[in-house]
Amino acid sequence: MSFGRSEWPENGEMVVATVSRIESYGAYVTLDEYASKEALLHISEISSRWVRNIRNHVKEGQKVVLQVLRVDASKGQVDLSLRRVNRDDKRKKLEHWKKTRKAETLLKLAAQTLMMTPEDLFNEINPPISTKYNSIYDALEEAAKKNSIIFIELGIKEKIAQVLTEVAKDKIIVKGVTVHGVYEATALGEQGVEDIKGVFMDIKSLGDELDSSVNIYTLGAPKYKLEVTSDDYKKAEIAIDKLVKHTEKLWTNFEGTISFKRM
Repeated sequence: MSFGRSEWPENGEMVVATVSRIESYGAYVTLDEYASKEALLHISEISSRWVRNIRNHVKEGQKVVLQVLRVDASKGQVDLSLRRVNRDDKRKKLEHWKKTRKAETLLKLAAQTLMMTPEDLFNEINPPISTKYNSIYDALEEAAKKNSIIFIELGIKEKIAQVLTEVAKDKIIVKGVTVHGVYEATALGEQGVEDIKGVFMDIKSLGDELDSSVNIYTLGAPKYKLEVTSDDYKKAEIAIDKLVKHTEKLWTNFEGTISFKRM
């Protein structure tokens, strides 16, 4: 079941289907995203060239991306096309389909922890998430990179936000590039430790603005490790450079020294 999806596909829509049986006039498929409803891929829509043998193009059990030509819900009929689907259409649809299936699995896990039905959880979080993200998976992936604040800022309840984030961090492998270095910081004022903590909290919060994940770990005073994770190396380099410059600017307000060394 695909949460939030209508009962029937729309004309022109790309769908993922499984070939169930092959006849001389075409192939019957089941629509993976629509409760395995049966649909027909007519031989005339298999290829732009003459089709001598249908089995040279599709086989039973094969997953295919098809375009919806016509839908007659009253008769339970859906007509499909393979020849109108190009390579880019196929790539994008399969990527979206895989992400949707992954998101559904993660929502089911989160719903168990929250003692909700997956449908109720989807209905609660989908409206706010759809105002900012293209899909629930995109939001979960963002939470895996950052934290539950991305859900809380959308108005999602804190408990739900925390559970969604925990599931995302546990199940989604975050792709990206991490660069790091070490601060050596001394603050000689009366609130020295608090001054250092405040500065590092400030630069950590800049991560969202730089579209990066920022973490700082103590290596034992006066050394602190800075880790910056971004989608690619260039973005990570830009982010770490801005963070270090911002830190140095903030440090002019304190009595003490700070230096940074890349690792």
